[in-house]
Amino acid sequence: MRKVPATIVTGFLGAGKTTLVRHLLTHNQGRRIALIVNEFGDIGVDGELLAACGVAGCTEDDIVELANGCLCCTVADEFLPTMQALLDRPNPPDHIVIETSGLALPKPLVKAFHWPEIRSRVTVDGVVAVVDAPAAAAGRFASTPEEMARPDHDNPLEEVFEDQLACADLILLNKSDLMEEGTLSAFRAEVQARLRPGAKTHPTRMSAIDPLVVLGLSAAAEEDLAARPSHHDAEDGHDHDDFESFAVRLPMVDDPAVVEARAVSAISAHDILRLKGFLAVTGKPARHVVQAVGTRVERYFDRPWKVDEERVGTLVVIGRKGLDRAAIEAALQGL
Repeated sequence: MRKVPATIVTGFLGAGKTTLVRHLLTHNQGRRIALIVNEFGDIGVDGELLAACGVAGCTEDDIVELANGCLCCTVADEFLPTMQALLDRPNPPDHIVIETSGLALPKPLVKAFHWPEIRSRVTVDGVVAVVDAPAAAAGRFASTPEEMARPDHDNPLEEVFEDQLACADLILLNKSDLMEEGTLSAFRAEVQARLRPGAKTHPTRMSAIDPLVVLGLSAAAEEDLAARPSHHDAEDGHDHDDFESFAVRLPMVDDPAVVEARAVSAISAHDILRLKGFLAVTGKPARHVVQAVGTRVERYFDRPWKVDEERVGTLVVIGRKGLDRAAIEAALQGL
């Protein structure tokens, strides 16, 4: 029996994973693609964005959203039952795409494909890592010499980033249009030198790439675990105690640009890693999306509010442990 191929899309917070998944769905060439979308916090934003994208194969029935935790930590409780349910459908998918949380380690998820319940029915066609190339090239994930000199040196951002690269078959250097050609070439060479043999890099803009490339790697990654090293190989388990997430509710706003200015200020003051969510704008029938990585903010209207939806805003904040929640909430609310 032919195994159903599955593609794991990994990458740090805000790298462009959801944009890649949306691109794959828009150009799916008639394939039935099922999605598993994982969020670190308990409020799902990415699944909502995908369900609202308005393309075939992108309906709520095709998306399974697993929030409040990373799949690498909840394989037995969350991931395996979800996979079984997809495979047991009367008309199972032609391909399964799994978008992990930006803080997830891909290797424990690849290991899960050895579980007897799914091993004979599905294979990991490939692990695709999406990288925010300008941020990574600027040293966002690198330790400073002073940090490396400390005996208790620990950089969880660097570890997650390196684990995602080490497990990948294809690395998309996204947002490459924001870089000078020489800087991009040097960064691409630096990344390629860190990869295991056979892994490839590809510059992208808005995560756009031929779906036949992403969904046709035929890597059988679950059979190649030894070649995919992880900082956590010697650990029995893995947690994300270094990070935290919470949601901030906002009343209807007259001008979303005001909220953007508040967000940029809060991100700078509190070293927020990722901010994303929705706003309700006075006089506008559509939901307003806010996406922030560092101080780069993107805003746009995506879909009309549903009749039964409460028209309030919700912004999800993700950062290192110890965020001043009260101060961040007050800053975003303009208090």
